Amino acid sequence: MSIAKKLVGQTAAYGLSSIVGRALNYLLVPVYTAVFLPAEYGVVSYLYAFVGFFNILYTYGMETAFFRFANKPGADQRRLYNQVLSLIIGSSTLFSVLLILASGAIADYKDYSPQEQNYVIWLAIILAIDAIAAIPFAWLRLQNKAVKFASIKLANILITVGANLFFLVVCRSIYEGEYLQELRPLVSYIYNPDLGIGYIFLINLVANALLIPLLWREFSIFRFEFNKELLRPMLTYAYPLLFMGMAGMVNEVIDRILLEEWLPEGFYPQHSNEAVVGIYSACYKLSIFMTLAIQAFRYAAEPFFFSQAQDKNSPHTFALIMKWFVIVCAFIFLFISANLEDFALFLRSAAYREGIMIVPVLLLANLFLGVYYNLSVWFKLTDKTKYGTYISFGGAAITILFNLLLIPVIGYMGSAIATLICYTSMAAASYILGNRHYPIPYPVKTILAYVALAAGLVWLALGVEIENWWLRHAYHLGICAAFLVVVWLRERSRLLKI
Repeated sequence: MSIAKKLVGQTAAYGLSSIVGRALNYLLVPVYTAVFLPAEYGVVSYLYAFVGFFNILYTYGMETAFFRFANKPGADQRRLYNQVLSLIIGSSTLFSVLLILASGAIADYKDYSPQEQNYVIWLAIILAIDAIAAIPFAWLRLQNKAVKFASIKLANILITVGANLFFLVVCRSIYEGEYLQELRPLVSYIYNPDLGIGYIFLINLVANALLIPLLWREFSIFRFEFNKELLRPMLTYAYPLLFMGMAGMVNEVIDRILLEEWLPEGFYPQHSNEAVVGIYSACYKLSIFMTLAIQAFRYAAEPFFFSQAQDKNSPHTFALIMKWFVIVCAFIFLFISANLEDFALFLRSAAYREGIMIVPVLLLANLFLGVYYNLSVWFKLTDKTKYGTYISFGGAAITILFNLLLIPVIGYMGSAIATLICYTSMAAASYILGNRHYPIPYPVKTILAYVALAAGLVWLALGVEIENWWLRHAYHLGICAAFLVVVWLRERSRLLKI
């Protein structure tokens, strides 16, 4: 129980930057949906879908490999840090140079303007900085410096959010004459309305560049080292994670790409395909709270699982953690789905709210993704990462197949359903294989019962129409409270111990 409480504390610490930071970043959703048309936001979503793939390519599993090898008995952590960071700096520089050289060809293929070609160049620089900074952040996690980790992450988010609000809300409003007309001459020197969505990319670039001075202490202890013999086993461990990560990114972002390329023209008569991608991406953002919970948990769980691997009680600890993880995520799924009309208000334009019913499907899908992340502990601790690769590639195949089958029939709802099928299948496959190689006594019936209870309550919340606003909200909150009551009645003794 003390071990579980330790993980809860670490999750809270690391989650501060993730939850609070992402919550602040979420403020940009109403800004973007108010300022930009769905087609413009679709361009941003389309390009950032590719960024997801490149983020995996740039780090190629070395962050996890660093954790694994640094936690081995007798490991020289400082030397491993130097080796991994040296490798990442060299490869990231090479990748970004190649991407910048290819930016013209990319712009020609997509019929982008010279300004839009700049977006590709800026993203190439952002990718290199992200990959390089990932290793100092990993060092902070390894040293259990959660406060510094959270502070730097949060500072990065605050800079990004603040700059977006300043340029896209304050400067834009003054420039267009909405208020403070006396400041317009000054604002015209720093605000260029023609840059449009370019502000999103440029602000991201500047904010990420500031990570270097913020992590200066971690960079100052770095010494360039390159030892093939030391890196070879780490690369052997990491390369399956690269393919697994790429396959996982297919599951996460390929739907945006396929929506634009595969959706029949005119399927949504009032929208272009770029606009459909913008609508889908904006609604996808409403599943952010589930993503936040999973991300915060993963920051703490990965080093925690490795550190507890030798404990004889670790399987029971992992099973307990899984159950409570599912309970929390099931409640998030229920609460957001039941109060969907309120969360939809974050999408300022009614054009974006057309796709709101994909949100419960995506929330449930991400719940199963979180389950999969928990289950994946078995192949990471047994160094059988190849199985993670097989599962991820199977999930990627399912994602692509069902997107191709469903998008022409039911549009972006097909992408949401494909995501749910993918993550559920991956969780099931990992559980079956894990039972063979690293048995953990997960309370499967209890876990499935909580997920089924949450899904049933969501169906009750969305299936009953109540005209009166107050009665409708009381009903929805009552349904959420019912879930908590069931949890309390079943888990009261365990909760009191915690």
